[in-house]
Amino acid sequence: MTEPILEVENLVTHFPIKAGFFRRQVGVVHAVDGVSLAVDERETLGIVGESGCGKTTLGRTILRLEEPTSGRVLYNGEDITDASNERMRDLRAELQIVFQDPYASLNPRHSINDIVAEPLLVHGWDRKKALDKTGDLLKAVGLLPEHGNRYPHEFSGGQRQRIGIARALALEPAVIILDEPVSALDVSVQAQVINLLEDLQDQHGLTYLFIAHDLSVVRHISDRIAVMYLGRVAELADRDELYENPAHPYTHSLLSAVPVADPDLERARNRIVLEGDTPSPSAPPSGCRFRTRCPIAQPLCAEAEPEFTEISPGHFVACHYPVPPGQSLVDLVGSSAAAAG
Repeated sequence: MTEPILEVENLVTHFPIKAGFFRRQVGVVHAVDGVSLAVDERETLGIVGESGCGKTTLGRTILRLEEPTSGRVLYNGEDITDASNERMRDLRAELQIVFQDPYASLNPRHSINDIVAEPLLVHGWDRKKALDKTGDLLKAVGLLPEHGNRYPHEFSGGQRQRIGIARALALEPAVIILDEPVSALDVSVQAQVINLLEDLQDQHGLTYLFIAHDLSVVRHISDRIAVMYLGRVAELADRDELYENPAHPYTHSLLSAVPVADPDLERARNRIVLEGDTPSPSAPPSGCRFRTRCPIAQPLCAEAEPEFTEISPGHFVACHYPVPPGQSLVDLVGSSAAAAG
């Protein structure tokens, strides 16, 4: 067994809440609250969850774009949590990110050549050599070298995201964090970008951390999937195992919201509609954080935090009452209601 290329151990990222004239701290936002993950070389680990669950903050904290409150991040066995700025500058050649918004992540005043060459120049490349390489990078993502003389406003959203990918590839990284790279794109363009990412992974041996909220996209590209809720990982499994035998009630609710192309099947499906709103990350519930919206919650769920337990090989879940394989949450809700009646 080889060591994971990237490990996250009990990672915590809190943001202070300040108020008043003197900006005194009155609380904290629990953006990431005890996440542990490991990613193997050349693997794609998908991170899914609704908006505000902490998945983007997790990706940014791994790269030290946000400073962790506690926990550790290891890259090739090296603890980079407290690495110096000089060391992190070297590591940025191996750890890169593609941002969510292709419109905001590119400087409108810079040409595409300057945007793609910038990482190379920061790491000491000669300007002529850096500009020469931009042509190859643009070709690698399906654009033409002559596009380098244009500016971001001259490109569509999909083309801009390709430029962002070219910039991330410039320093030949080993790991790329993809922060919802297709959420702002049309469906047809999404497919093109996903296929491009898969081709680049095969060609360059890349490792991906793929952050998204679209479960259909995540299933297509990921090897394993982690489901996050309110700063914590609720379930982690191989992609097929997660979709075929989800164990956490929250995962069941997410999968029930994925549209089905067949109208007859779509009408026949039982949707799991969660009641209430997601609790504030500044005041998470006691015990299981999903209990306030869980249709099968029991008193124990409010009293004790569930452990992250391996229920089958490679399948982990943080739930006191996981849904057994082959059963539906809808059936459990119905049987609970019948027993209560």
